[in-house]
Amino acid sequence: MKLIKSKYISFVLLLFISCHEKFLEVPPTGSLLETKLTNKAGIEGALIGAYAILTGRGYDFYSGSTNWFWGSVLGGDSNKGSDFGDQAQMNEVQSYATLKTNSSLAVKYRTSYEGIVRANTVLSLLVKASEPITDADKKRIAGEARFLRGHYYFDLKKIFNNTPFRDENSSGTAVKNNLDLWIKIEADFQFAYENLPETHSDAGRANKWAAGAYLAKTFLYQGKYSQAKAIFEEVIANGKTTGGLKYGLTEKFGDLFHAPTCDNNKESVFAIEAVVSTGDPANANMDFILNYPFRGGPATCCGFNQPSFDLVNSFRTNGDGLPLLEKDEAYNAAYNKEENAVKSDMGLLSTQDFTPDTGNLDARLDHAVGRRGIPYWNWGDHPGAAWIREQSYGGPYAPKKFVYQKGDLVEGNIFRVLTVTGNNYSIIRFADVLLMSAEAEVELGNLEIAKGLVNQVRRRAANPDGFVTRNGKPAAKYVVGLYNSPWTDKAAAREAVRFERKLELSDEGHRFFDLVRWGVAKKALDAYAANEAKNLPIAFGGVKFTSGKSEYQPIPQQEIDIAGADNLKQNGH
Repeated sequence: MKLIKSKYISFVLLLFISCHEKFLEVPPTGSLLETKLTNKAGIEGALIGAYAILTGRGYDFYSGSTNWFWGSVLGGDSNKGSDFGDQAQMNEVQSYATLKTNSSLAVKYRTSYEGIVRANTVLSLLVKASEPITDADKKRIAGEARFLRGHYYFDLKKIFNNTPFRDENSSGTAVKNNLDLWIKIEADFQFAYENLPETHSDAGRANKWAAGAYLAKTFLYQGKYSQAKAIFEEVIANGKTTGGLKYGLTEKFGDLFHAPTCDNNKESVFAIEAVVSTGDPANANMDFILNYPFRGGPATCCGFNQPSFDLVNSFRTNGDGLPLLEKDEAYNAAYNKEENAVKSDMGLLSTQDFTPDTGNLDARLDHAVGRRGIPYWNWGDHPGAAWIREQSYGGPYAPKKFVYQKGDLVEGNIFRVLTVTGNNYSIIRFADVLLMSAEAEVELGNLEIAKGLVNQVRRRAANPDGFVTRNGKPAAKYVVGLYNSPWTDKAAAREAVRFERKLELSDEGHRFFDLVRWGVAKKALDAYAANEAKNLPIAFGGVKFTSGKSEYQPIPQQEIDIAGADNLKQNGH
């Protein structure tokens, strides 16, 4: 899709400008829709417009489908970073105290619905087609549109819980938010699973197996483990990428986060397709524009999304190369104890001496986190405080996943005006599928099957060819082992699977939603905030998670004002 994505976007955007403010009430209509978009080219262009919203289109730093703030920052993988005054409206979100008037919250909500409007428009146009379209194309176009609609509703469901449902047949009147969205999301992904082809000629489009993975994920989120298991098994055994590659894990973990190795590889189930060659930065990976090291580092801006102490400490391993899973009743983790915590340069200037941690570590740490004294992609060793905006607020670490490398500007992987890249972002990748499948197997009592799935992921992490190196040698003491003892205890197996998701998918937008659906968010995030506050009292002092409220963001007040409080009910805030 990189070759065709921008072809129609400027044209299609004209259709949606007028409905951006009140798209829940006013369906897109008019002569442009009727006369210009009902031929096949117009319908295909409208479909590309529905895909375009995956990037967030630059409407806000937090509006895209990566959910780096809503999933990773809120889940404790990272903190807002930068300093207290920069993007200050997100301080309240990080503190689990989002106001209903938060501007970025409103944009995230509206952007998701814009994606839904665009998907619905495609379905409406398909019915009104002014020229013959083959049955195969009709099924494909409808399947892609319903897949995208399912995705945007899934985003709304996990962030806001209950929001209004509109499909292509909805009228212009206000809709209540009293319907269980899961039923509708299931139906969209089921339709897509049954009607989409296995492959496409264009990269970036959703295929049958992406729909299957998303349908199984939808079942998993609802605790429908048997249904999830059945589809996960099909996806794992028979799934292939849009380009026809059989699903599998890339040989090296680091290959997942930089083009060209991260783009449309065998691990890519469904990704935001990013492209920088069109002249429009909104077609690139816009969501991470804030998330580069500050000052002397790549892009010199803006120091957001700084990995947490808790996340870094999570990568500590024991003598067998396994994670430290023990925690007390209050969720205080063994890896955060002083004797286990990873050594950092907190409080040190880059001119002061520092020796990195010498203990056992999971090798995935140094692909996910920039820490002093360890090579930062091909930019040389991370220098510490010189690349951090304000250590006392955001800590000593820098994000690393999806940060561009030296030479990308010359190679055409960066938009020259803004530092946005052509690095694809995987909404679902195959390792995620394996771990979700393992989760379902644990809940169904199939512990040894779950162990095998987890070990597939860990085996890749243990591959020395994928270690971060300096002068041909591992940059740290990487010790990653497999689970060799039988899994006989369900609670222990459950914890191992959940922790593996934290390690493998860190800073990829999943953690908060995992904690919420597991029912452990209150304990886990209170313990997280208390641990971070030891070093970062400005950001985390007094932060508490409120059960029955903090699991979801408030419905934006402006949407309630438009729809009326009788129609759009607030969700616990």
